[in-house]
Amino acid sequence: MPGETSDQRPGVAIGHVGLEVSDIGVSAEYFIGLGMREVTVREDFAVLELRGGTHLFLSKAGGPVAPGPEVPFDLMVDDIGAAREAFEAKGLSPSGIDKGHIHNEFTITGPDGCVITITSSHTSGRVV
Repeated sequence: MPGETSDQRPGVAIGHVGLEVSDIGVSAEYFIGLGMREVTVREDFAVLELRGGTHLFLSKAGGPVAPGPEVPFDLMVDDIGAAREAFEAKGLSPSGIDKGHIHNEFTITGPDGCVITITSSHTSGRVV
C-alpha cells in the first residue's frame, strides 16, 4: 500500500466536516470552548481543528437555521465523565450519560439549538 511505514495509525482520516451556522463568530467561539483549535475565523467561514487533524468547517447558512437537528458528527473524548463535568461547569447543561454497548454518551445543545453528541473513546488504547 502506498505510504506504508511503521506508523500504527490507520492510513486515512476524515479531513473536513462541514456545518452551516447562523453566526460564524459565535459558533467558532463555542466549538473552540469545547476543545477545538482555531485555524482561521473569518466573517463568512471558520476552520477549527480537532485531534487527528480533522477540520470542522463552519460556513454561513443561506437562511435561518432551524433549532434541534443533530449535527452530522459526534465528538469523542477520552474520559466521558470528566468531559461531562467540564461542560457542566461551563454552563452547557449536558444530558445524563447514557451507557451503550460500544460508547457511553451525552448530549449538549450547541449554537443555533443544534444537538451535539459527546461519546466515549472506542480506540481500545490504539493510536489514531
